[in-house]
Amino acid sequence: MAVEIERKFLVINDEWRALGQPVVYRQGYLLAEPHRTVRVRVAGDRAYLTFKGATSGISRQEFEYPIPLEEAETLLGWCDRPLIEKTRTAITLGDLTWEVDEFMGDNAGLILAEVELPDAGYAFERPEWIGKEVSDDPRYFNANLIRHPYSQW
Repeated sequence: MAVEIERKFLVINDEWRALGQPVVYRQGYLLAEPHRTVRVRVAGDRAYLTFKGATSGISRQEFEYPIPLEEAETLLGWCDRPLIEKTRTAITLGDLTWEVDEFMGDNAGLILAEVELPDAGYAFERPEWIGKEVSDDPRYFNANLIRHPYSQW
Protein backbone atom coordinates (compact mmCIF):
# COMPACT_ATOMS: atom_id res chain seq x y z
CA MET A 1 0.00 0.00 0.00
CA ALA A 2 1.33 3.44 -0.98
CA VAL A 3 1.30 6.05 1.78
CA GLU A 4 2.05 9.73 1.28
CA ILE A 5 3.57 11.50 4.30
CA GLU A 6 3.68 15.17 3.47
CA ARG A 7 4.13 18.49 5.23
CA LYS A 8 3.08 21.78 3.68
CA PHE A 9 4.40 25.31 4.36
CA LEU A 10 3.90 28.87 3.20
CA VAL A 11 6.85 30.34 1.30
CA ILE A 12 8.13 33.65 2.69
CA ASN A 13 10.65 34.91 0.11
CA ASP A 14 12.04 34.30 -3.40
CA GLU A 15 15.34 32.59 -2.50
CA TRP A 16 13.98 29.26 -3.79
CA ARG A 17 13.57 30.53 -7.37
CA ALA A 18 17.23 30.02 -8.34
CA LEU A 19 17.31 26.44 -7.00
CA GLY A 20 15.31 24.61 -9.68
CA GLN A 21 13.43 24.72 -12.98
CA PRO A 22 9.67 25.32 -12.87
CA VAL A 23 7.30 22.94 -14.68
CA VAL A 24 3.75 23.98 -15.60
CA TYR A 25 1.04 21.87 -13.96
CA ARG A 26 -2.68 21.70 -14.67
CA GLN A 27 -4.85 19.49 -12.57
CA GLY A 28 -8.47 18.83 -11.91
CA TYR A 29 -10.63 16.65 -9.73
CA LEU A 30 -13.10 14.05 -10.92
CA LEU A 31 -14.00 13.46 -7.26
CA ALA A 32 -13.14 15.73 -4.34
CA GLU A 33 -14.60 14.60 -1.04
CA PRO A 34 -13.08 14.90 2.44
CA HIS A 35 -12.21 11.20 2.60
CA ARG A 36 -11.22 10.54 -1.04
CA THR A 37 -10.13 12.31 -4.19
CA VAL A 38 -9.51 11.35 -7.79
CA ARG A 39 -7.18 13.76 -9.56
CA VAL A 40 -6.05 14.17 -13.17
CA ARG A 41 -2.74 15.97 -13.59
CA VAL A 42 -0.72 17.17 -16.55
CA ALA A 43 2.85 18.05 -15.56
CA GLY A 44 4.82 19.33 -18.52
CA ASP A 45 4.54 16.56 -21.12
CA ARG A 46 3.50 13.84 -18.64
CA ALA A 47 0.10 12.94 -17.24
CA TYR A 48 -1.15 11.04 -14.19
CA LEU A 49 -4.32 9.74 -12.59
CA THR A 50 -4.12 9.81 -8.78
CA PHE A 51 -6.35 8.35 -6.09
CA LYS A 52 -6.00 9.64 -2.52
CA GLY A 53 -7.67 8.49 0.68
CA ALA A 54 -8.58 10.39 3.82
CA THR A 55 -5.87 12.43 5.50
CA SER A 56 -4.83 11.27 8.95
CA GLY A 57 -2.39 13.74 10.47
CA ILE A 58 0.15 14.26 7.69
CA SER A 59 -0.41 10.84 6.06
CA ARG A 60 -2.83 9.33 3.58
CA GLN A 61 -3.02 6.52 1.08
CA GLU A 62 -2.05 7.54 -2.43
CA PHE A 63 -1.99 5.61 -5.70
CA GLU A 64 -0.66 7.35 -8.82
CA TYR A 65 -0.55 5.99 -12.37
CA PRO A 66 0.89 7.49 -15.55
CA ILE A 67 -1.68 7.86 -18.34
CA PRO A 68 -1.43 9.03 -21.95
CA LEU A 69 -1.38 12.81 -22.30
CA GLU A 70 -4.33 12.81 -24.73
CA GLU A 71 -6.47 10.89 -22.25
CA ALA A 72 -5.53 13.29 -19.46
CA GLU A 73 -6.61 16.25 -21.61
CA THR A 74 -10.00 14.60 -22.18
CA LEU A 75 -10.39 13.83 -18.46
CA LEU A 76 -9.49 17.42 -17.53
CA GLY A 77 -12.53 18.43 -19.55
CA TRP A 78 -14.68 16.34 -17.18
CA CYS A 79 -13.24 17.92 -14.03
CA ASP A 80 -14.80 20.50 -11.73
CA ARG A 81 -13.83 24.10 -12.45
CA PRO A 82 -11.68 25.99 -12.06
CA LEU A 83 -8.69 23.75 -12.73
CA ILE A 84 -5.64 24.14 -10.52
CA GLU A 85 -2.95 25.92 -12.51
CA LYS A 86 0.53 26.28 -11.06
CA THR A 87 4.22 25.98 -11.69
CA ARG A 88 6.10 23.48 -9.57
CA THR A 89 9.80 23.76 -8.85
CA ALA A 90 11.47 20.65 -7.42
CA ILE A 91 14.41 21.45 -5.15
CA THR A 92 16.62 18.73 -3.70
CA LEU A 93 18.19 19.66 -0.36
CA GLY A 94 20.08 16.88 1.38
CA ASP A 95 18.05 13.67 1.14
CA LEU A 96 14.69 15.44 0.64
CA THR A 97 12.99 17.04 -2.35
CA TRP A 98 10.97 20.17 -1.71
CA GLU A 99 8.27 21.05 -4.23
CA VAL A 100 7.40 24.74 -4.44
CA ASP A 101 4.04 25.47 -6.07
CA GLU A 102 3.32 28.95 -7.36
CA PHE A 103 -0.37 29.13 -8.18
CA MET A 104 -1.98 31.00 -11.07
CA GLY A 105 -5.54 31.82 -12.06
CA ASP A 106 -8.02 32.04 -9.18
CA ASN A 107 -5.26 31.05 -6.73
CA ALA A 108 -2.65 33.58 -7.91
CA GLY A 109 -0.52 34.95 -5.09
CA LEU A 110 -0.36 31.66 -3.20
CA ILE A 111 3.04 29.97 -2.97
CA LEU A 112 3.32 26.72 -1.02
CA ALA A 113 6.19 24.30 -0.40
CA GLU A 114 5.62 20.60 0.24
CA VAL A 115 8.04 17.97 1.38
CA GLU A 116 7.38 14.22 1.40
CA LEU A 117 8.95 12.40 4.32
CA PRO A 118 9.96 8.75 4.81
CA ASP A 119 8.03 8.68 8.12
CA ALA A 120 5.90 11.07 10.18
CA GLY A 121 8.58 11.62 12.83
CA TYR A 122 11.39 12.35 10.36
CA ALA A 123 13.51 15.31 11.53
CA PHE A 124 14.59 17.79 8.87
CA GLU A 125 15.98 21.29 8.55
CA ARG A 126 13.69 23.93 7.09
CA PRO A 127 15.15 26.06 4.29
CA GLU A 128 15.34 29.80 4.96
CA TRP A 129 12.48 30.46 2.53
CA ILE A 130 10.01 28.32 4.50
CA GLY A 131 7.45 30.03 6.72
CA LYS A 132 4.39 28.89 8.66
CA GLU A 133 3.36 25.24 8.46
CA VAL A 134 -0.14 24.74 7.03
CA SER A 135 -0.24 20.92 6.85
CA ASP A 136 -3.30 20.80 9.10
CA ASP A 137 -5.20 23.63 7.37
CA PRO A 138 -7.58 22.12 4.78
CA ARG A 139 -7.89 25.48 2.97
CA TYR A 140 -4.48 24.74 1.42
CA PHE A 141 -5.43 21.32 0.00
CA ASN A 142 -5.46 21.58 -3.78
CA ALA A 143 -8.90 19.94 -3.95
CA ASN A 144 -10.28 22.67 -1.66
CA LEU A 145 -8.67 25.47 -3.68
CA ILE A 146 -11.13 24.67 -6.47
CA ARG A 147 -14.20 25.38 -4.33
CA HIS A 148 -12.61 28.14 -2.25
CA PRO A 149 -9.88 29.83 -4.32
CA TYR A 150 -7.18 31.83 -2.57
CA SER A 151 -8.40 35.01 -4.31
CA GLN A 152 -11.67 34.77 -2.30
CA TRP A 153 -10.13 34.47 1.18
